[in-house]
Amino acid sequence: MSNFIDWSDKISVGIQELDEQHKHLVALINRLFEAMTEGENKAAVAKEIMNELIQYTVIHFAVEESLFRIFEYPDYDDHCRHHQELRAQVMEINKKVQSGERMVTPELLFFLKKWITNHIMVEDQKYAPFLLKKGVKRSWVKDSWVGKFWSFGH
Repeated sequence: MSNFIDWSDKISVGIQELDEQHKHLVALINRLFEAMTEGENKAAVAKEIMNELIQYTVIHFAVEESLFRIFEYPDYDDHCRHHQELRAQVMEINKKVQSGERMVTPELLFFLKKWITNHIMVEDQKYAPFLLKKGVKRSWVKDSWVGKFWSFGH
């Protein structure tokens, strides 16, 4: 089965730590798509994946926002406002999925796809050159926590 979202260089921000986190968010949405289209117990699996998506989104946004504070990113407030709006939207959707009020539907998946790709390809592309100019490394100097605590692709 093909992916619902394919990772590509056009999505990359050019900073490995953040790209790996973005890849994990993409993988979670792909797993949600797979759970919706195959297998049994779709609702339970979807609820589990939505919970993980929420947890990981909160962590990822915290990492980005920490970098913004450390390096005094000039668009900090605006970018954080985008994060806050996205977090609220996804948490509201998750609340409905967890309560059974809403199922994982194609519309929900397309919302998540649009959310992640638009946010990365528009908003996140704005900070990448700034952080790189400030000295953030393109590649990991040491292993990252990303792969140690979050398994990719289950």
